[in-house]
Amino acid sequence: MFELYRHLLKQKIILGTTVGASIIFMIIGIIFWGGFNTAMEATNTLEFCISCHEMKDNVYQEYKTTIHYKNRVGVRAVCSDCHVPRPWEHKVVRKIQASNELLYTVLGSINTPEKFNQKRIELAKHVWKTMKETDSRECRNCHSFDAMDIKSQQSRSGLVHKYSQDRNKTCIDCHKGIAHQLPDNIDVYRGGNDEDHEYYENMGTPCYRCHKDMPKTDTEDWDLDE
Repeated sequence: MFELYRHLLKQKIILGTTVGASIIFMIIGIIFWGGFNTAMEATNTLEFCISCHEMKDNVYQEYKTTIHYKNRVGVRAVCSDCHVPRPWEHKVVRKIQASNELLYTVLGSINTPEKFNQKRIELAKHVWKTMKETDSRECRNCHSFDAMDIKSQQSRSGLVHKYSQDRNKTCIDCHKGIAHQLPDNIDVYRGGNDEDHEYYENMGTPCYRCHKDMPKTDTEDWDLDE
């Protein structure tokens, strides 16, 4: 029996490679792949992300005050949930890009709050641009129009989400500054321009659904009977 196994292991299959060598290469490949994937996943932890003081002293302190860090349901979104793609091929590309950022750590480009704030708008616009190009891909890992119960949302939130869905808007169009402080002189779009009003008028949406703090005139003007 032993001789039979040895004979089989010496059989050549592809490009002159023996069965035995192929098995060894396969085992080495599995070990390498497992180690590589484990190491890559280790870089997705919150502890790894804040291991450099640029992140720990700046954006991490801001993040701890947001709903993504602490909320009533106890679900926490860490850095990688928002900044690292889940699809493997996109994840590898992002990791390669991140390795290039090590140079700026060595140079101390944002190693103080003052330096970081000077670069804040540049850094923020880069992230917003990326999220816009990917249709807020990482946001949609948790948030999805298909899974939203619009009717159970607050009145204005439901209206805006319905509008955004119909107009193919993406999350980052409105939801900037969710986990980090906004740069100075950046106004986040909250709705209410002429295009919005035309849309809501065509939908027959009553004014009070958005303008709850406006003084009331005639009941008919507010469509309260709807």
